[in-house]
Amino acid sequence: MRVLLVEMDTHTYPFYLKACAKCFDVREGERVHGIVVRNGFEALVFVQNALVHLYSACGMAESGYRLFEEMPERNRVTWNSVINGFAINGRPNEVMTLFREMGFEGVLPDGFTMVSLLTACVELGALALGRRAHVYLLKIGLNKNLHVGNALIDLYAKCGSIGEAHCIFNEIGVRSVVSWTSLIVGLAVNGFGKEALDFFKELEEEGLVPSDITFIGVLYACSHCGMVDEGFAYFKRMKEEYSIVPKIEHYGCLVDLLGRAGFVQEAYEFVQNMALKPNAVVWRTLLGSCMTHGHLALGEVVRARLLQLEPKHSGDYVLLSNLYASEGRWSDVQTVRRNMFQKGLRKSPGHSLVELKNHVHEFLMGDKSHSQRKEIYKMLEDVMKKLKVEGYVPRLSNVLADIEEEEKENTLSYHSEKIAIAFMLINTKPGSPIRVVKNLRVCVDCHLAIKLISKIYDREIIVRDRSRFHHFRDGICSCKDYW
Repeated sequence: MRVLLVEMDTHTYPFYLKACAKCFDVREGERVHGIVVRNGFEALVFVQNALVHLYSACGMAESGYRLFEEMPERNRVTWNSVINGFAINGRPNEVMTLFREMGFEGVLPDGFTMVSLLTACVELGALALGRRAHVYLLKIGLNKNLHVGNALIDLYAKCGSIGEAHCIFNEIGVRSVVSWTSLIVGLAVNGFGKEALDFFKELEEEGLVPSDITFIGVLYACSHCGMVDEGFAYFKRMKEEYSIVPKIEHYGCLVDLLGRAGFVQEAYEFVQNMALKPNAVVWRTLLGSCMTHGHLALGEVVRARLLQLEPKHSGDYVLLSNLYASEGRWSDVQTVRRNMFQKGLRKSPGHSLVELKNHVHEFLMGDKSHSQRKEIYKMLEDVMKKLKVEGYVPRLSNVLADIEEEEKENTLSYHSEKIAIAFMLINTKPGSPIRVVKNLRVCVDCHLAIKLISKIYDREIIVRDRSRFHHFRDGICSCKDYW
């Protein structure tokens, strides 16, 4: 897509830049940007809006923001472009900051602004802020907007409040396939697989045609509930009844479905016979299953494939290191970690987020940077004592290092989600729910500990980890210990 633009009028540039954004052709967009500057059109607000949109859509949110800062004149389209740029590029804190600045400058948000804000709330797990945004939407009448309604379903579902998501779904007058899909996916990630499949049946009874994303939600539901036969049946229906060509994400769901259920060898054979060439995500999913179920030999084979595809992905080294450690092969653990160090790779640190009084607090493992650190660690000490009275025995196998048993226990005590929960126990009313967002998978020890904490302190604790939700209540988790 390359057109001679020098002779064209100013109104042509925005349309062409939007076309570049739609095609993710940032190089062509940069060429046009140069022509715009040479012709002296860079000061026109509608041209600059199109440039901000281009860079934001192409994953260059910072470039879009730099243009935004230099603009002498901004309108609501400008603000929406830069806010959405940070939202779609996983920068929720910047979205929040810009939304506040937009209000200070007296620019009123519209439906597009609010969808970006709700997306940021989802990313941060900021349910309270999302609820305030919902109230604002009701006040200005934007709750009738279908896109906003779908974003609200997504917000509540992905913040672990599936009941509220269901209420929003019921309030939408004319529901699109996106509305149904948002609820189906929400139910699936919250562990309500059967309910997700029931809603899928209702969608079909309404005469709506499910999309490829709808089927990802359906397969996800089957995967996280151990419904292997049902998952493959839906995959077959997707192809034969709806003529949907499976994407790599659908195949990845089936690999995960088999691996979670313990059919690791079958998952490997499935990957080898896929119609599409398996990508690194598919192989990584299989490597995770090898780790969970202790398939060391196969794990080494899978890791070799990953080395060919993404040799510098730190998570793969960590998974293999963990697999060796679970077998007590400490020399191999050290070799893997030495290779990571030599290649300049670092493990992504685990962190947990909690929302309290309009502020999101972040905790790392062993974090002592918080202003309430003394109170937090005192509460954590009390929690651990009560856990042991309740019969808790630390799962030391989760500390994958060759260190003394007592040191392993201390390491487990300082996992980020335990620190976050201790902080919330101090700062929230007895009986109120606690919501935690973690960037990594919850370990077996923390899962056991949080079940008991929910019982001891009579709290509902909702933890959103890397792949799903865990709803802890009265010593039981919604995942039924299958995750």
